[in-house]
Amino acid sequence: MQVDKTTLTDLSIFHSEEEQSVFHHLNFTHTNGGREYFRSILSTPLDSIKAIHDAQRSIQALMQLQEKWPLHLITNGTIMVIERFYDTAIDPYPKQPNLISSIIYKMLHAPDYSITKYTVTHAIAFLKGMKIILDLIGQDKRSLQLQTWYDKIEHFLDRPVLQEMIEIKKDTKLSLAQNLYYGNYLRNHFKRPADELIDLFYKLDAYISMAIACKKYGFVFPSIEESDQPFVNAKELYHLLLPTPVAYDIILNKDENFVFLTGANMGGKSTYIKAVGLSVYLAHIGMGVPAKQMQLSLFDGLLSNIQVEDNIFKGESYFYNEVQRIKKTLEKISDGKNWLILIDELFKGTNIQDAMKCSTAVIKGLIKMKHSLFILSTHLYEIGEGLKQYSNIQFRYFETSMQDDILEFSYQIKEGISNDRIGYLILKREGVTKMLEEL
Repeated sequence: MQVDKTTLTDLSIFHSEEEQSVFHHLNFTHTNGGREYFRSILSTPLDSIKAIHDAQRSIQALMQLQEKWPLHLITNGTIMVIERFYDTAIDPYPKQPNLISSIIYKMLHAPDYSITKYTVTHAIAFLKGMKIILDLIGQDKRSLQLQTWYDKIEHFLDRPVLQEMIEIKKDTKLSLAQNLYYGNYLRNHFKRPADELIDLFYKLDAYISMAIACKKYGFVFPSIEESDQPFVNAKELYHLLLPTPVAYDIILNKDENFVFLTGANMGGKSTYIKAVGLSVYLAHIGMGVPAKQMQLSLFDGLLSNIQVEDNIFKGESYFYNEVQRIKKTLEKISDGKNWLILIDELFKGTNIQDAMKCSTAVIKGLIKMKHSLFILSTHLYEIGEGLKQYSNIQFRYFETSMQDDILEFSYQIKEGISNDRIGYLILKREGVTKMLEEL
């Protein structure tokens, strides 16, 4: 599925304030390498049903194994020790280490022996952990991904010296000769396999992170299908970044492919749009989604127009950049493929009459495109009446009420068009009008 940096930012997949990002919310990796691999997964949605289903099966299998995962054996520190070992210059070991040659090596090369001994201890823990992982994923190899990882780990561990190291019992004190023997093997015969095994662990760390997140948050795995016509059907879908989210139902298909969304500011429009986009996005990396149930088609692309900014350095206005974003969107979705398009508060950067005219023109053009689904929010409720003649537009709004100067947001989506105007009421409630009167 195609997606651009603007959309990733709009959906808060990544954020300059990391704690506000989806990445941070779903990141349960235990190593730096796993974290970066998870970042890569989250920035690269899949583009085939086969790949998505395989990712789902991998995560579902790992959800059953996470409590047995050998985190006590393989830590970020363990991997750093092993990687640093290969980057550190060490004097050559005795070819056939015995008691005498080992004592001499330790005396003459004390720092090198210390590094070697320390590394061997961590390497044994790492190998034991990988053996446990091998046995765990061997119990459920329904996914091609897990089968591939299983075969590679089994191949790399199938060496007499490594098997010997794996069998070393906990708290066993190795002799000087054993430390040098294993250190020599690791350094001179196992560097490439060690790199491969560490890379495999990073990938597994990223996937176990997704498994932990799905289980912790109670995500469900959506049914995703290949279809000539795009569709989304979700029940009790919510935004995963909110501490107390409100759930929504949504149906979008070829007959009703456009949601015209109105409501007062802070009423829930942006959250609704982002919740739908985010769930569709997560479905395309194979993850579970924050909903009770979800079925959707495979999308070729997802584009948003939510947080457009002006560009002072280029002398470009907010409105100009809104127009350019719409233009680029049209260029993309004219390919006849399945797209989901999210637009929040179109044409905020111009006067109301201009905005109404521009918005109407854009909407009337977009509704002709049957291979795309659209959710568009606007504060220009006046243009809604003229659009009711189009059967493929769903009119939805978020209701707002005012009781004793107290705003009440239900955050429930309803059928129809809102004409709420609460800007002045908020200004008054916050005491701004009184301050202005007293100037």
